[in-house]
Amino acid sequence: MPTANFGTKNDPGFQLEQSPDLIAVRTQDRRPLPRSIGSVRTPLSGELDDAALVVSYPEAGVEVYRVPPDSRSIAQRKSVLAAAPEVRFAGHVLVDSVTGEPVLYTENVFVKFTDDADPERCGAVLAAAGLRIKETVDYAVNAYFTAAPEGTGQQVFEIANGLLRRDDVEYCHPELIRRRVRKTIFPQQWHLKATTIGGVTINAHANVEAAHAITRGSGATIALIDDGVDIDHPEFAGIGKVVAPRDATRQTNDPRPRDTHGTGPEKGDNHGTACAGVACANGTVGASGVAPEARLMPIRLASDLGSQAEASAFKWAADHGADVISCSWGPADGVWFRPDDPAHNQVVPIPASTRLAIEHAVTNGRNGKGCVVLFAAGNGNESVDNDGYASFGKVIAVAACNDTGKRSVYSDFGKAVWCAFPSNDIGDPALHHPDALTTGIWTVDRHGRAGYNVGTTDDGDAAGNFTNSFGGTSSACPGAAGVVALVLSVHPDLTSSEVKDLLKQSCDMIDPQHGAYGTDGRSDKYGFGRLNALTAVQTAKKLREPQ
Repeated sequence: MPTANFGTKNDPGFQLEQSPDLIAVRTQDRRPLPRSIGSVRTPLSGELDDAALVVSYPEAGVEVYRVPPDSRSIAQRKSVLAAAPEVRFAGHVLVDSVTGEPVLYTENVFVKFTDDADPERCGAVLAAAGLRIKETVDYAVNAYFTAAPEGTGQQVFEIANGLLRRDDVEYCHPELIRRRVRKTIFPQQWHLKATTIGGVTINAHANVEAAHAITRGSGATIALIDDGVDIDHPEFAGIGKVVAPRDATRQTNDPRPRDTHGTGPEKGDNHGTACAGVACANGTVGASGVAPEARLMPIRLASDLGSQAEASAFKWAADHGADVISCSWGPADGVWFRPDDPAHNQVVPIPASTRLAIEHAVTNGRNGKGCVVLFAAGNGNESVDNDGYASFGKVIAVAACNDTGKRSVYSDFGKAVWCAFPSNDIGDPALHHPDALTTGIWTVDRHGRAGYNVGTTDDGDAAGNFTNSFGGTSSACPGAAGVVALVLSVHPDLTSSEVKDLLKQSCDMIDPQHGAYGTDGRSDKYGFGRLNALTAVQTAKKLREPQ
């Protein structure tokens, strides 16, 4: 079976196998195979009359057909099709050995030599391997897109693997093409659409799936300031997904979590990855963010509250193109299940250094339109107005509501709460608060065993790449940030204050019996209500249309 390797020679490769019932056809003009001329069938039509088109790759001019079992063999069909003048190639199809998904290989090879390799020597090595340089890649040092001679076929895998074994080659793999699809929201993600979990129907979402019919956040950039983001996770993969990464504490451009060993809910730098997943995970493997096509600007901040690094994080975001800034952190919360906890009365002001940096972002970001800054309201079941960060008038404070459309028991409340977004909840008999219907928010976890989920299906998936129990206003905040990204994707000219007002108009009034909404439509528990992503993008779209 052919083996390819998208990583270094030390990384595991993956195997492809030959399908017994698929055949690929590529025409000379890259158009669909002609079955008739006018009303007259062509001889080729008989080769595929009983075959079903499985997938087409228009950019490569290739169609893949599945032939029924116990019919003429693929080898026989291939012989007839390949002999036709209008057919450039007809042959067997490789499939992923795990998923069975068709994987087309071209006779092109990507090669990256080590940075210190001599370019002339690189060219000589490629020529000796029989490869012609089609393009010198400008986004990496000593990288080339090359072509093997036509007719090389599957031998292209041997050529690539042979080069990868060289000490002076860092990466080398054939060009492999898989069907690109838009992933839908995954069934566990009740906060994004109505779904059923464990036989229970959950309908307390933010109407995100419907909003995706209009936009998925393309063009918007979400800056996520937190304890680090696992940017190597496949849900953050793709050219241009991660932009302007930064570690504000260490003053480097590596935002990855620094604690590589800690696992479990209270250990390790796991928080930022989950937050980023809620905001803008691609949705290609196991979890979609609210704005899956938005760019991610991960900014690691491990410094204590009020540090200069804190202010620097906001300036970095604003100066490097962030549209939205999501912050799921702040002063220490009181104990939510202890109403008499003295910490509930503690007032923590925002330092001038941080306040001015946020004002810089809100005023000067986005070329003067202003970044939209959001903060988690807090998880202390206390007044958010004592939190100088979340209650700062230039930001949006986001509270948490649960899987039944009620306030999450821990969520902070107060005059500063602007809106709510779905998150987890915890039952508490002493407070007469019922148990949640779900374990929480399904989102991205640090890949492998380093995150919240150490690799059990009880906590997410067996590989440890996703967690099923993220929550708190920490999850609500990036969810709301994702909605802002959807809005700005539709109407990028809105100012930060206009976005804040638009969110006010885009909330559903939940829990009307206990929300204590005022005449202005605002509740201390929910702000103006639970965000409705569809309403938000529809409103933004309408505002952009000529009046």
